[in-house]
Amino acid sequence: MPKRHLRDLTVSVIGLGCMGFSQSFPPFPSREESVRTIRQAVDEGITFFDTAEVYGPFTNEELLGEALEPVRDQVVIATKFGWDVHEGDGAYRVDKPFDVNSSPEQIRHAVEGSLRRLKTDHIDLLYQHRVDPKVPMEDVAGTVADLIKEGKVLHFGLSEAGPTAIRRANAVCPVTALQSEYSMFFREPEHEIFPVLEELGIGFVPFSPLGRGILTGSVRRTTTFDSSDFRSGVPRFQGENFSSNMDLVDALSEVAAEKGVTLPQLALAWILAQKDYIVPIPGTKQIRRIQENLGALGVDLSPEDLARIGKILEEHPVSGERYSPSHMKFVNRG
Repeated sequence: MPKRHLRDLTVSVIGLGCMGFSQSFPPFPSREESVRTIRQAVDEGITFFDTAEVYGPFTNEELLGEALEPVRDQVVIATKFGWDVHEGDGAYRVDKPFDVNSSPEQIRHAVEGSLRRLKTDHIDLLYQHRVDPKVPMEDVAGTVADLIKEGKVLHFGLSEAGPTAIRRANAVCPVTALQSEYSMFFREPEHEIFPVLEELGIGFVPFSPLGRGILTGSVRRTTTFDSSDFRSGVPRFQGENFSSNMDLVDALSEVAAEKGVTLPQLALAWILAQKDYIVPIPGTKQIRRIQENLGALGVDLSPEDLARIGKILEEHPVSGERYSPSHMKFVNRG
C-alpha cells in the first residue's frame, strides 16, 4: 500500500471513513459484521481510520476500539471533538444536529471519553469537528497543545475550517491536517484553502470524496432517500438539483467506461492526482467496496484525461447546497 504524508504523519494513501457504520447512511450492519469489515480493511493495507465522538453518538468510536485493538500499533486513528454531546444523549438526528462546544473543559471531557471508547492511551490525530464561534481558536489550539504535551494526543487537526481559523490555530499548535468535503462534486477548497495548506505545510483529508454516494454508481435517477438518511435533507439530492447533478454523473460514467474502470475508481484517482498531500477517506460498510476503491491506485490519468474531466466539471456545475440549512450554519469560511 502506498503511503502519503499529512505534515509529519504517515498514513495509507487512502483511508477509511467509518461514520456510515453507525450513522447517517442506513441500513447499518451488525457490530460483528462491522468489526470484520474494518479488520479486513487493515488486511487490505489501509492504516488510516476516521471516526468521531458524535457518530452515533459514541457507538462508532466503540466499534473502532473493538475492531482495531488487536492491531493498534499498526494503524492511525483519527477522531474529533467539538459538539455539545454527553453520555446518555439520544441518537444523532438528521434534522437536528447537536450544537457546537469547543470549550477547553469540553475538549478534555471528549478526549477522555474517546480514549476509553477507542481502547487506547493516545489519539493519533485529533480534529476540532467544527469551528466554535464562541471559543477563541487560540484557546482550542492551546488546549490541544497541552494534550499533546501530556501524550494523550499526537497530532492536531481541523475540520471544515476557513483560512483565518487555520492560520490562528496553526500559530498556536501546528496543524497536521484539515478535513473538509472535497470531490468532483464539491471543489470549493481549491480556491482559498489549498494555497493556505501549501504555505503552512498542512495535509488535506477529503471526506465524502465520492459525493456522498452519488459517484459510487449505486445512485440512480429513480433513487429515493429514507427520512433517516442524511441525504434526504440535502438540497443537491432533491428535485431538479438531483436531476441536473445526475447529468454530471452520466458524463463522468462515460469517461470511466472508456478507461475500463468504475466511477468511484475514476473519482478517487482524480482526487489523488490533484495534490500529493491529499488522503481521501471514502466511507463504506462493505469490503467489496473497499477493494473497489483501492483499485483507484492503479488508475493512470493522463494530462488529456484530466483536461477532459475538467471540461466536464465546468460544463456541469453542481446544483444545490451540500448541507441542509440546519447543518450549513456550522460551516466556517472565515
